[in-house]
Amino acid sequence: MAQTPAFIFNVPETPEDQGSQEPSPYDESEVHHSFHQLIQEQSQWAAEEGLELQQRVPEADTLGASGSGHQAFLGPEGVPDYSTATLRILASMPSRTIGRSRGAILSQYYNRTVRLRRRSSRPQLRGVGRSARPSLRLYDLELDPMAFQEEEKRILLVKELQGLTVAQRDHMLRGMPLSLAEKRSLREDSWIQKGKQRGPQGRRGLFSCCSRLRYACVLALHNLGLVLLSGLQALTPWRYALKQIGGQFGSSVLSYFLFLKTLLAFNALLLLPLLAFIVGVQAAFPPAPSGSVPAFTGLELLTGGGSFSHTVMYYGYYSNATLNQPCSPPLDGGQCTPEAGGLPYNMPLAYLFTMGVAFFITCITLVYSMSHSFGESYRVGSTSGVHAITVFCSWDYKVTQKWPSRLQQDNIRTQLKELLAEWQLQQGPQSVWGRLRQVAVLGLVWLLCLGTTLGCTMAVYAFSELMIKSPVSAEREWELLALPLVVCLLNLGAPYLYRCLAALERHDSPMLEVYVAICRNLILKMVILAILCYHWLGRRVGALKDQCWENFVGQELYRLMVMDFIFMLLDTLFGELVWRLISERKLKRKGKPEFDIARNVLELIYGQTLTWLGVLFAPLLPAMQIVKLLFLFYVKKTSLVANCRAPRRPWLASHMSTVFISLLCFPSFLGAAIFLCYAIWQVKPSSICGPFRTLNTMYEAGKVWVRHLEKAGPKVSWLPWIHRYLVENTFPIYLVSAVLLAVIYLNIQVVKGQRKVICLLREQISNEGEDKIFLINKLHSVYERKERSRVGRAHEAETPPTLLADEQDAR
Repeated sequence: MAQTPAFIFNVPETPEDQGSQEPSPYDESEVHHSFHQLIQEQSQWAAEEGLELQQRVPEADTLGASGSGHQAFLGPEGVPDYSTATLRILASMPSRTIGRSRGAILSQYYNRTVRLRRRSSRPQLRGVGRSARPSLRLYDLELDPMAFQEEEKRILLVKELQGLTVAQRDHMLRGMPLSLAEKRSLREDSWIQKGKQRGPQGRRGLFSCCSRLRYACVLALHNLGLVLLSGLQALTPWRYALKQIGGQFGSSVLSYFLFLKTLLAFNALLLLPLLAFIVGVQAAFPPAPSGSVPAFTGLELLTGGGSFSHTVMYYGYYSNATLNQPCSPPLDGGQCTPEAGGLPYNMPLAYLFTMGVAFFITCITLVYSMSHSFGESYRVGSTSGVHAITVFCSWDYKVTQKWPSRLQQDNIRTQLKELLAEWQLQQGPQSVWGRLRQVAVLGLVWLLCLGTTLGCTMAVYAFSELMIKSPVSAEREWELLALPLVVCLLNLGAPYLYRCLAALERHDSPMLEVYVAICRNLILKMVILAILCYHWLGRRVGALKDQCWENFVGQELYRLMVMDFIFMLLDTLFGELVWRLISERKLKRKGKPEFDIARNVLELIYGQTLTWLGVLFAPLLPAMQIVKLLFLFYVKKTSLVANCRAPRRPWLASHMSTVFISLLCFPSFLGAAIFLCYAIWQVKPSSICGPFRTLNTMYEAGKVWVRHLEKAGPKVSWLPWIHRYLVENTFPIYLVSAVLLAVIYLNIQVVKGQRKVICLLREQISNEGEDKIFLINKLHSVYERKERSRVGRAHEAETPPTLLADEQDAR
């Protein structure tokens, strides 16, 4: 406020006021309790300060336009022209005391130090001047400019800090919402004055040598921790690259790279137990070669066969025997007894349990990531203030260098564009003819897309049956690339057709357009993978009875991964680079093509599904997927910066990461888990290779192990009991499933309850606001009525008695 208004409080009541129909707020029983207390408190403060009544002479037109008294008067600019007393009440409201000045902060922490010390020698807070009181009210009105001198508060605060211990003083300074320079100045002043006061007393005020050494060690460790923390942040993978992508292209494109980073973590988590308990152990104890190993020709990099079949890459290389014997054979040539041998490392059991544990850990991590992403994306509450938060709270003041500040500026600008685009996205009303036309177009496009998916599925099925009828010999191993080549061509061409058909739909929301594209691509890829799974376990197992069909399935998945990576690189080169050159030089377009989020994300999900499907038959597929993702990140980032532009219609991808994780969990991971469970429980393993070659199913390895444990002695009798009652028995599975469903149901109900409570609180806040507006208008009307009566009395006092008699006679 430019000028400090004068406050009017000691207004005497007149008989007219007492007999009026509208009582005073002090006597009105319906006045809000908090306002009643506030009025009493303000009246007491006014009496203590000795504020005198000041007459407020309103203008004639203002008095004439008062109306009913329930509405505030409007000033020259349309602002309510409240009286000075009403302004004082308004200034005392909690909403006007949220902001905190530096003087108020010093007063508050002075009060805290007084309560902390609790010294009787120190005068009570009520005896200190009003300028040192920790009240936050009325500091912006400046009733008495000398009462809010910050220097006095600073001196009092320094004196109180001197009476605290070192730990208390450091804790108090650390918690003050002041700048670092101000905290440092307060610390120095408290130390200097403390030294001056205690200097003549001798060495009692100085630190001892041990104390100084201890504080120096604490500060050194603290600084070392800060350095290590900053180093860990700098070692975060692609930290600056992700910031650059988010600043230039927005959160929608950034969600693709964040999803790629998430897949990298999942594959690393899956690979670690496989390396530790399967691959590493088998490499340390290699089996005897079953035949001659073919020479490396280079074609194995594409086909996955040849010399790769005799390595730890595939299932057939692993033995079905124990890999270590804790005892050495006796001198007479006998064998180790079971008691002397103990529990050797059983490779079939380790293979089965490690796969199960790795998938269980992946499942738990995936479910946790999905729930965490749901909690971050779909928060219970309102995001109405996100615009103000982005404008006023997004800047990081610790950034001092030019390049990071420029990057942060671009990021904030892109966030504001997305927020404004989402806020302005409003779908206008359409006519009945327009709605029917849109529904017809959507139905036609969906029929064409589903027809394309069905055609691709039939093509894959027919080609797979052709491959079974015409087996490929070892000399023509390159012909095995035909089926992966056909699958990758269909996966590459169909999404472009879907994109051309989506141009006819003309969705108003770009987010809806991306979701629809993801749904169509997901249907295509999942149906093709379902046909391939049937081809492998339903057809190839019977066709390869005398061969190692597990190696063949692993090699098929290896070839699919390699061809998928090659087609992704070709698509990046020709689909983005060549198209940009054609559009700029031939078509004379200034804009670059946009980054296709739906197609690229579904390619990542497709590749990860191939990894999960093949990990049982090729334990090193997660390592291949990690290398593929690393190359893909840098290739896509380079192509994005050089060949693509930001989305033409910016939109906020607040739920994209949640959608990606959900698609990765339910169609992808769940389908792979069903495929592997069927292979373990139902399909007979090959009799010439692998750790389960002598069993009817892979699951029988656990039963054989339990039978051995029953014969081992009473020391390990609890393990067969766990297998019998917790693994083979179906009741614990149903119980765990029921508990999981109950937890999910309770969480859903809790979220619903929170949403309902939030709606009630919003309604209550709205009602409170209306009550405050009503009470403020009532206060304003009371004060205005008093002023009018006061003006009337003054007018009667100035009017001669003869005129008053004439007026009464006229009435």
